[in-house]
Amino acid sequence: MVQFEKVKRPKTRGQSATQLDIATVIDPGKREYQEDAILMDCPVGSDIGIVVVSDGMGGHAAGDIASKIVSTEVFNYWKFSGLNCLSSDAEVRECLMKAAEVANGCLREVASRYSETRGMGATLLVLVLIESRAFWLSIGDSPLYRLRDGELCQMNEDHSMAPQIDMMVKLGILDQQSAYEHPDRNTLTSVIMGGNIPKTDCPEHASHLEPGDILIAASDGLQFLSEERIQSILAGNRSHQSEAIAGRLAKALKDLDSPDQDNFAFSVIKFGG
Repeated sequence: MVQFEKVKRPKTRGQSATQLDIATVIDPGKREYQEDAILMDCPVGSDIGIVVVSDGMGGHAAGDIASKIVSTEVFNYWKFSGLNCLSSDAEVRECLMKAAEVANGCLREVASRYSETRGMGATLLVLVLIESRAFWLSIGDSPLYRLRDGELCQMNEDHSMAPQIDMMVKLGILDQQSAYEHPDRNTLTSVIMGGNIPKTDCPEHASHLEPGDILIAASDGLQFLSEERIQSILAGNRSHQSEAIAGRLAKALKDLDSPDQDNFAFSVIKFGG
């Protein structure tokens, strides 16, 4: 069952005003267990918002526990950091990096105490919005998309084998269908498991948002839709509120009726109307 959460808040600067409109969806898809976790906070009247997405590793012990630990630890660390709209890019980045370390340490401690959770892991995507600045940290393959002027792009790195396999298509080594069905496509090259984290994507400087931008912070379950389909839905509904856009994305996933549909969780963020 699709669950929605929505926040719409005004942002005022001088004589002008913009707004941040956020809607969040979580659904188990065709899976028996919900291993995605998503937390969002965007208080009315505040200039700061945060979305945290974590996807428990399928096939590993206690993936649902891992995603809840990672998302909660990162969310709480940020909320108690004391950072505000005057914080520098360097301060925000340091906080996000430390939050990921804390979450990783917590997984390590839980796994050491409870043998049934050993081997659990989770991806992490945290998006922080401060006025018109967007910061993120990601580990794993949970995508962060931006639609601008009708064009969709993935802003963060994909820590899976998918980019290498897609490169093989460009080089003519594989055809598109073989690449899509490749058994190693979803193999992660970085993940939070309580040990060394091979790769972390956390840019030194924020990305500047423009009025009309639409962001999506998601688990990889959203990627059962092609990027072309996601772009089409966003571009075709950009005049609608975030809740309507999120609903159309969720319906498109449901309409696929794929027996392999993974859990999906995502936030749709409209900036500046």
